[in-house]
Amino acid sequence: MSSGVLVLRALGIGDLLTAVPALRGLRQAYPDERLVLAAPEWLRDLVELVDAVDELLPTPGLGALRWPGPPPRLAVNLHGRGPESIRDLRATRPAGLLTHRHPAVPEVPGPDWDPDRHEVDRWCRLLEYGHVAAGRGDLHLPPPPGPSPAPGAVVIHPGAAYPARRWPPERFAAVAKALAAEGHRVVLTGGESEKDLAQEVAAAAGLGADTVLAGTTGLADLAALVSGAALVLCGDTGLGHLATAFGTPSVLLFGPTPPRRWGPPPDASQHVVLWVGDVGDPHGAEPDAGLLLLGEENVLSAVRSGLREEVRHG
Repeated sequence: MSSGVLVLRALGIGDLLTAVPALRGLRQAYPDERLVLAAPEWLRDLVELVDAVDELLPTPGLGALRWPGPPPRLAVNLHGRGPESIRDLRATRPAGLLTHRHPAVPEVPGPDWDPDRHEVDRWCRLLEYGHVAAGRGDLHLPPPPGPSPAPGAVVIHPGAAYPARRWPPERFAAVAKALAAEGHRVVLTGGESEKDLAQEVAAAAGLGADTVLAGTTGLADLAALVSGAALVLCGDTGLGHLATAFGTPSVLLFGPTPPRRWGPPPDASQHVVLWVGDVGDPHGAEPDAGLLLLGEENVLSAVRSGLREEVRHG
């Protein structure tokens, strides 16, 4: 006897949000099955906004999947190409397995992995291989239930997972200072490890300590903050995907990963992507050379334009 649809996506914020169209496609294809998402516990507040998911199975990463019930009717690998993720799902003894092909497990069929495909399209294409339709533009989430800690603010997120994707803090500070001088409320976000960075930007911009929300907001508060913001300014990070999910205007600084792989939908005009066209190592230890070509005035101009559009349509 098999039970439910198990989906593995034990990664981060952007990874979860780019998988929403695929999750909704599975929900529509298997309306009578319980859809269980294996993902980190810290994502729970965001997972609860995804109407396609019935249950979160706390899973911090590869090798940590523990399926408690009868074998799932279908296991879906939205984590990566394998082989570790494939082996984790095969250990649950699913009646069916939907995954990309990997040479280390040649007996498991699937489509070939295309490293240049957009992340949203990648998983929709995988579902289509399994005869499941998915709407690539179905990225939106409902507003979080809680209040924003800074409604109507311009949210600046100066951090990123790797130095290669971090625009210099002094440039963020210059933009923040100009926006504050023009009367905009500016707040700075980040995780606990990015608190010093946010404080550095705030100090250089002449902003008070109360503008630094880094290290003080949980995921629910962060989602509410982005949902209620006037605009989000950040690099290629999960915060940009939150802006896409909630329809919040954003200015996104891309490099060295091109936006054709991780950017917002090209027809979503409220999201402005700045990128000079250079492709490099997204895990590098120094800011990407292409990212450094984005000047303060260009970024500030894009932010001002986004704020004017928000006032016009808001």
